[in-house]
Amino acid sequence: ANSRAMRKKDKTKFPVARIKKIMQMDEEVGKMAQATPVLISKSLELFMQSIVEDVVKQARVCNARKVTVTHLKRCVESTESYDFLKDIVEGVVDDGDGGGAEACVAKVAALDA
Repeated sequence: ANSRAMRKKDKTKFPVARIKKIMQMDEEVGKMAQATPVLISKSLELFMQSIVEDVVKQARVCNARKVTVTHLKRCVESTESYDFLKDIVEGVVDDGDGGGAEACVAKVAALDA
């Protein structure tokens, strides 16, 4: 019974086998500890929680009824820790949802200050 409880606690939201397969596609990645893909899965889960919370905050401040790709773009552009995603959102057209982009970004920045 105890081992079953441990397995449930270790359950990840992202498929560990798929993560391991993706990692092994890189020729430079050799053998890896069994815990490595599990830690990557948990890290991915925490990252997703963080960025989704930040994007939802962006949408709420802009009085938007739904989260859009524009909110994601604004979040990435205004949050230093998401700088590595700037190239990806660069081509997204700001649809002006919820008012002026600058006003919404300023409101979010004021909340974080």
